[in-house]
Amino acid sequence: MQYKSANSRTLAAMKGLLIVFACVSVTHCVEFYTEKPSYMQTCRINDPEFVKCSTSSIQKLMIQLGKGIPEVEEVIGTFDPLKVKEIQFAQDNQGAVQLHANLTDMVATGLSSMIIKESKVSKKDYSWETKVFIPKLRLEGQYKMSGKILLIPLNGAGHMFIEIENLNLLMRTKTRLYEKGGFTFYNVTKLRMDLNPGGVKTNFENIFNGNSKEVERSTNLFFNENWREFFEALRPLITETVETTMLEILQKVFHLIPANFFVEDIPTSTELYKKGKKK
Repeated sequence: MQYKSANSRTLAAMKGLLIVFACVSVTHCVEFYTEKPSYMQTCRINDPEFVKCSTSSIQKLMIQLGKGIPEVEEVIGTFDPLKVKEIQFAQDNQGAVQLHANLTDMVATGLSSMIIKESKVSKKDYSWETKVFIPKLRLEGQYKMSGKILLIPLNGAGHMFIEIENLNLLMRTKTRLYEKGGFTFYNVTKLRMDLNPGGVKTNFENIFNGNSKEVERSTNLFFNENWREFFEALRPLITETVETTMLEILQKVFHLIPANFFVEDIPTSTELYKKGKKK
């Protein structure tokens, strides 16, 4: 397997690898593949069976991410469990939620069980629309929270988890093509998700700063018994957490793996965007 590295010239040369600088931003450089890994399936967008092929291709990539890809783990860490960056959230309105929250030391588990139900790629701009199913997604870590949920005033900090079962996702991803090292790559620029859960379990410790453990237990029980209302109240926070996490993963993974390895007949950015200007 060949990949490019800006930081390991000597070691890579010993392994017979091609070495160049491959910077994906002005601040850092990362490795990227120059040969297609054996676990990847390449599709042709002009093939009538492209959606079927693309769905299978992305599923194989997710399975391999779950098993572990060393070059990817060097960039994002393990895929499952996955460390989630700090999330700061504020929502102020006159409805059921007025909330300020800070989530830290977060870990997401369950991503390796992800099932890709459908993967579409737009011929117009090569952005994606992906339908995903996750049997159980768990977000766990530390929280600080003040405000109210379902009209219950909250002010606390401590350990928390939110466990979402039978989660269906519709992921709309915007991309911008670019070239490096003779390959075309996806720059993932934007991601939006629609989440449809089949069930939600949660627990917030010290939700009233530890002043009343009995009220804390009853409040968590209330949230679990009324999980649909609880999820809707926290939908913006949960959606932002999942979107932020997945966007970071996709940006880093697709800076490592050329788009040519997914779509054989993908145009270069010059071909695509010049064509778009003529229309």
